[in-house]
Amino acid sequence: MNILIFFVILLVLVIVHEFGHFFVAKRFGIRVDEFGFGFPPKLFGIKKGETEYTFNALPIGGFVKIFGENPNEENTNGPDAARSFVNKARYKQALVLFAGVFANFLLAWLLFSFSLMSGLPSSAGSEPEGSVLKDVHLVVLSVMPDSPAEKGGLRSGDKIISLKSGGDTLTDPNPDTIKSFIVSHGFKELEVNYLGTDDKAMIANIIPSKGSDEKPAIGINMDEIGRAKFSFFRSFYEGMRLNLIITKETAKGLYTLIIEAVKGNGSLDSVTGPVGLVKVVGDAYQFGFAYLLSFAGLISANLAIINLFPFPALDGGRLLFLLIEKIKGSRMNVRAVNMANTIGFALLIFLMLLVTYHDVVRLF
Repeated sequence: MNILIFFVILLVLVIVHEFGHFFVAKRFGIRVDEFGFGFPPKLFGIKKGETEYTFNALPIGGFVKIFGENPNEENTNGPDAARSFVNKARYKQALVLFAGVFANFLLAWLLFSFSLMSGLPSSAGSEPEGSVLKDVHLVVLSVMPDSPAEKGGLRSGDKIISLKSGGDTLTDPNPDTIKSFIVSHGFKELEVNYLGTDDKAMIANIIPSKGSDEKPAIGINMDEIGRAKFSFFRSFYEGMRLNLIITKETAKGLYTLIIEAVKGNGSLDSVTGPVGLVKVVGDAYQFGFAYLLSFAGLISANLAIINLFPFPALDGGRLLFLLIEKIKGSRMNVRAVNMANTIGFALLIFLMLLVTYHDVVRLF
């Protein structure tokens, strides 16, 4: 299930990115030969106008084939050269290249906004200003190893409903009342009524042991957690604010990673590839749909920043070549540009394989 969710998210994010290129290219009268869903081998295609919409076997993204994006004799001087990407004004080429990044930025904004509208987990008393906290529960944040709570079956994410000991019952508990209730009943058995992570009602019978302060304790950290929701219009404002913050932090993180790598201090420990993301997507899904939306928004914002990096084969690299052409007043050598993009693509594939291998190693 986690793998399926990951592929759906990846497909949507990449298709949105490619649609940005596709839409602006079409608006500028540039010929688009193919819009591919997934990567080859090709399963089937539908021709509409001059563009073929293909459906391919590998569901890991998508692509567009823009006429003249990789210059050659046909698209530079051929009969349809006027509709070639390479023969359009440089500002139009730049807008086509930037459109994919902008599409991911917009998608991240929408995903963050809808997640805030639906409600993200937040601690009572620490909810964002202007939000309304709903569905508040006392949630187990962590369980100490070999503690009475662990032996009794409590797990992180469980929601405590009530406690019983002897003839006394504690309802609507909070962290302070639970601690007082446990201490006041000493080392007598407690009946803990709670909801599991699947919201199934369950009971744990727990006998407290001595804590670090010699008082009775069951060995859990807990907090009152609810869903912080914003109004419809406020969600879009807060979603944009969150998007800008994450975009800024992502750019800073990428810059730091590159600088450390240049200094010889680079490490893959802070980098997560497809295998690692499958696990993270699964964890996000467990927290609810709103959390999954916000995580997808995070990936979309990351894709936008990474694609702007001035490296051959990425949108940022192609934008850099356009800037160089603008400064020098003429086109760069076609063979050199195509070779640089080919080498850049090969290096990106190698890096992806390396990160994926590192992800697999970390699993074991």
